[in-house]
Amino acid sequence: MSDAVTRSVAGTRRALSRRGFLGLSVAAAGAGAAACAGMGGGGVQGGDPNNITFWSNHPGTSKRRELAMIDAFQAAHPGLRVTLVDAGKDYEEVSTKFNAALIGGQLPDIVVLSDVWWFNFAINKAITPLDQYFGDAGVRLDDYVDTFVNDYKFQGKHYALPYARSTQIFCYNQDVWAKAGLPQRGPQSWQEFDEWGPKIQSVLGPNKWAHGWYNATNNLSWTFQGPMWTFGGAYSDGWNLKFTDPATIAAGNALREMINVKRYASIRPQAATDFGTGVIASAITSTGDLAGINANAKGKLSFATDFLPHPSGPGCTTGGAGLAIPERISDERKVNALKFVEFITDPANTATFAQSTGYIPVRKSAQQDPSEVAFLAKNPNFQTALNQLPLTKSQDYGRVFLPGADQIIGTGLEQIGLRNQDVHSVMSSVQNQMHGIYTRQVAPKLPK
Repeated sequence: MSDAVTRSVAGTRRALSRRGFLGLSVAAAGAGAAACAGMGGGGVQGGDPNNITFWSNHPGTSKRRELAMIDAFQAAHPGLRVTLVDAGKDYEEVSTKFNAALIGGQLPDIVVLSDVWWFNFAINKAITPLDQYFGDAGVRLDDYVDTFVNDYKFQGKHYALPYARSTQIFCYNQDVWAKAGLPQRGPQSWQEFDEWGPKIQSVLGPNKWAHGWYNATNNLSWTFQGPMWTFGGAYSDGWNLKFTDPATIAAGNALREMINVKRYASIRPQAATDFGTGVIASAITSTGDLAGINANAKGKLSFATDFLPHPSGPGCTTGGAGLAIPERISDERKVNALKFVEFITDPANTATFAQSTGYIPVRKSAQQDPSEVAFLAKNPNFQTALNQLPLTKSQDYGRVFLPGADQIIGTGLEQIGLRNQDVHSVMSSVQNQMHGIYTRQVAPKLPK
């Protein structure tokens, strides 16, 4: 899931900013090159290759499922043992702990890294390109969902494999849709939804809205990325920043108008919860939110899911986390670690993991797994995300590859939505901040 919970950043933890975090990683990488960082002198760490340490935040409250997969792996590989470590309550805490180990500590064999964290470690040579180990570990890359596996690809190399992966879906209240005289489907474009919004609003009571967007802390920059694409805009095209592109500005104005002019939309810190309790009639949510929405909506409202509006191409992006392996462990440790990663993401395991958490199976063949077929027959709202996969694409570099971008973009969108600020002025400020971060922190580390 995109993880409204796991992406939130408490005030005290904001003290270690993404910018400060990158500085620490840079220091760790430099110290490693000088053979003086981390346990073992900053060089390759030894250790028993048959004892695999797995650092996880247990995405989607998955600890019980992770332990079950470990038991199954150990039964299938009697010579290998896996230790599950509680590495933090969310992706940020895991990344902070991993960074500390890079500076001076014992490295894990496997670490969970989210869409907005892995690249920082990759360009600082803290995690290893996996491609050279696929053969020895028995990894069949072609069976992984293309968009998911490509999310971890940079300059021809894969730095993680997908694990707890999600996309977005459009959730709508069927009862409200019927009252408003709308067809029982999601809008085909955001322009069509702009026509629907006032009709939906007219049948709602006070303090309710036709649509809810997450706030900056909880996924606003993530959930608005796909809608922006459908306007022809983007956060970036490769490293070319596009925040002030006319099409991006047009998307920002659409957000401003639906909230501040036509007043049928609102920014909600807990949009999925508000949808499940009927406060908002529609929302873009993570697939990982569906279990919670089902629980909140039970007996209160009837809802359905649909693709995000996509009039002429992908209108939905991916999210969630993958599994990476540190660079400074032995090759034998890397191969055994990758064997475990392959096992817990195999068709049967990714299917049961998805069913228990709400994430999407990361293997193509998992959709034919008997347990997955049975699950989807009973839970048709989960089928939407699988059907939508061909209309997804990987996120813009301007959000996931620039340190701090998620919050900077989200805060800018909040200024547009909550404060009704001029879109061009806000996006120009975001563009300048992102350009500075790229120039100072990323460009010098890219291969020439």
